[in-house]
Amino acid sequence: MRYQLYYWSGIQGRGEFVRLALEDAGADYVDIAREQGDDAIMPFLAGDQAGALPFAPPFLKVGRTVITQTAAILLYLAPRLKLVPAGAVAGLYAHQLQLTVTDLVAEVHDTHHPIASSLYYKDQRAAALQRAEDFRQHRLPKYLGYFEDVLVRSDGLRALSAHSYVDLSLFQIMSGLDYAFPQAMRRLRRKLPHLHALAAQVAERPRIAAYLASPRRLAFNEDGIFRHYPELDAAR
Repeated sequence: MRYQLYYWSGIQGRGEFVRLALEDAGADYVDIAREQGDDAIMPFLAGDQAGALPFAPPFLKVGRTVITQTAAILLYLAPRLKLVPAGAVAGLYAHQLQLTVTDLVAEVHDTHHPIASSLYYKDQRAAALQRAEDFRQHRLPKYLGYFEDVLVRSDGLRALSAHSYVDLSLFQIMSGLDYAFPQAMRRLRRKLPHLHALAAQVAERPRIAAYLASPRRLAFNEDGIFRHYPELDAAR
């Protein structure tokens, strides 16, 4: 089965969480917009294609089926790619963790776009400074502390499987935050030994290591979710 991933061509964004799962599993997939351009996404968003109507990318096309929303895509892929064990309890637990990742991603986005996604960063910089300070001081430690506790309580995510798609998502979270908030992440490092160890382990997985070294892994940039604006990382 060949999977067709639809996501904007120039950024990692939310599509990267899906891409990491596909790459780690060695799945047969095509990154449609990177091959055909972003215009290939538009007929789906306009409702001109059969299947579920996406609100926004990423979405995955499998045969005639269209699956939208990152967490839902991963919920569908995980048992097929052997990235979560069989059974409703483990699958539900992994999905709950992925939804919490989704919440964190939204808060990261809102540090640089706290008023409106339609405005440029420079047009909401004052609000972004305030939002980012709260994020660094309160929200970031709370989220990462939660995931650290999850890892401690379940000896990594071994309660789920030897390796799960949540591992991959946490790797992406840590990588993105290290890019966007390097100073804040350095201050938290001693409190997050399990998260850092997990991220290092994921990066060493053969298919992930090959992917990270390939041109398929786009660099973080200031058009994606994880953006590095030095003023948003500086303690005031």
